[in-house]
Amino acid sequence: MSTPEKEDTTVAPPSERSRWHWILLVAVVVPLIPFLYNHDEPRLFGFPAFYWIQLVFGVLSMAATTAVYQLTKGKR
Repeated sequence: MSTPEKEDTTVAPPSERSRWHWILLVAVVVPLIPFLYNHDEPRLFGFPAFYWIQLVFGVLSMAATTAVYQLTKGKR
């Protein structure tokens, strides 16, 4: 009876990491820029800009994460 092979779960050294991971900085840095959302107008369906822009940041983060995953999933 043969033993199942173990999957390599080690973290790749920095030289082998994909450059696509830099896209994830968009999801982190953009919400940290207060002048993008620190205002009341324009309103969308009665909601101040602060609230609906936070939802846009969530969608932006999801899109960036999905893009990086799709671009790097075959590189393991």
